[in-house]
Amino acid sequence: MQAVFTQGSIMRHILVMTLSSTVGLLSLFLVDLVDMYFLSLLGQQELAAAVGFAGTLLFFLTAISIALSIGMGAKVSQSLGQQRLEKARQYCVHTLIFSFLFSLAVVIPVWLESDTLLRFLGADGRTLELAIVYTHILLPSTPILAMSMGLASALRAAGDPRRSMYAIAAGGVANAILDPILIFGLDMDIAGAAWSSFIARFVILGIAGTYVIMRHGLITSPNWSEWWTDIRSLATVSGPAMLTNLATPVGSSYVMKTMAEFGDDAVAGAAIIGRIVPVAFCGLFALSGAVGPIIGQNMGAGDYYRVRHTLGDASKFIAGYVMVVWAILFFLSDFIISSFDASGDARHLINQYCLWIAPGFFFNGLLFVANASFNNTNSAYLATLFNFSRAFLGTIPFVALLSNQFGAVGVLIGEIAGGVMFGTLAMGTAVYRANHLTRSMVEKEAPDTVKETNACQWSYCSDKSALGQQVVESGENS
Repeated sequence: MQAVFTQGSIMRHILVMTLSSTVGLLSLFLVDLVDMYFLSLLGQQELAAAVGFAGTLLFFLTAISIALSIGMGAKVSQSLGQQRLEKARQYCVHTLIFSFLFSLAVVIPVWLESDTLLRFLGADGRTLELAIVYTHILLPSTPILAMSMGLASALRAAGDPRRSMYAIAAGGVANAILDPILIFGLDMDIAGAAWSSFIARFVILGIAGTYVIMRHGLITSPNWSEWWTDIRSLATVSGPAMLTNLATPVGSSYVMKTMAEFGDDAVAGAAIIGRIVPVAFCGLFALSGAVGPIIGQNMGAGDYYRVRHTLGDASKFIAGYVMVVWAILFFLSDFIISSFDASGDARHLINQYCLWIAPGFFFNGLLFVANASFNNTNSAYLATLFNFSRAFLGTIPFVALLSNQFGAVGVLIGEIAGGVMFGTLAMGTAVYRANHLTRSMVEKEAPDTVKETNACQWSYCSDKSALGQQVVESGENS
């Protein structure tokens, strides 16, 4: 199997991979948004607030699934970059088994203590009851979600984002069809929304699994003698990635807990924004998954020039994307507010976010790409460091300070402020490391290059400058 990302235009690979992943993710995120829309039609603000609380808790489990899929993508893409197809197959099947078992072990205690955890986040009364219903239905499907995300990641690692998109989109379509049937047709309200998502996860698993097995042959029989060795290797990526991804729900839980102090209207507004943001910035979420295999394959092939240029092209993409999305949100703010029948603090929060807080997501995009780089260049610990720094040093202090000054809007501002600081630092570090890898590669190649060029004959010329020009030309041609 050819490592397709080690040649050709990097920006083209980024655009193709991101676009393909965006369509699939958009179908999922749109369903969450549609869930919220349908529930808002019932005219109960508590429903939106309940989904907000439940979503914050479930985010912890989703973060674990994402981390496991990151490990899958990193190991499979690196193995393919090294032309080791059988090893890629082995990583794939071993990761799937581990993902199911690990997720199951986490789900059980969370399910048993969900009441306590939701109370801790600030849910009470009728809102708490609704949040428990939603959580208890959706939690048991977490192992299925983990396997589904792993299979989708394996498809992207194999350079097949289109079929990864098909699988995820199919789950989104199933969810969208079932939502109105269960919520309104069977009068199940919030339980209907939860069951729709539950079933959709099985749809993704079935389709993604079929593509991985039938199209790419990336599944083989488990090699139990090497299973633990592979899991330890997987843990070098998924372990730090798990800590990295858990940092985000830690910060989000503090944000939700602080927002709860301003009442159900504020929580409902935050929950609606929480569904709008993934849809609006879907391209950046997709980008983080798209650059991972590109960096991973080039890292495996030892082409650090292309690793460096991937970061640069990804940053350009982020800037352009955010400007377009901000313009759309700015002009559609009133429409969004009326569509969700938002009032009071919910209306005010949505309005302020769309008008001037949204462009701050640019720095989140930088953090996403930097973390993808760290996870695929054997520096996953840096992703953990930056995400936890953002969650604790960049979110909690700013949210606490600004919420006291500006109320519920201050919570949103504080959350963005942390992204500005640590997104910039993370991308700066990723670029520095990529440049360091490139310099190391140049130094290793220099002796051979000197022999081949027979040295430059003029006093103002040197073999190093000739090699440097070769590096520049190589970068430009990437």
